[in-house]
Amino acid sequence: MYNACMGVNMQIRNVPEGVRDRIAERAAAKGQSIQAYLLEMVEREARFAGNAATFDITSGRRTSITVNDAVDVVREGREGGAEVDRGDLHGELG
Repeated sequence: MYNACMGVNMQIRNVPEGVRDRIAERAAAKGQSIQAYLLEMVEREARFAGNAATFDITSGRRTSITVNDAVDVVREGREGGAEVDRGDLHGELG
């Protein structure tokens, strides 16, 4: 069970020295080690990949709401605050 919580090791070979230097500079600017900085980059990339997959899954779905409908709802929300009733759009969202 302990191993399930442990991360895996990754290694990148043949990184050009200039690239390593820029990574080190950016890590230092954020007060991070190179390890922490690169882990953050890898985690962010993994999240983006998940977002892209979700977009691919949902991109084929269509809605009857137009851009003008969305603009109207936003405008009403800004003008009326939390009191806006969007019940008329609920059926179109599902």
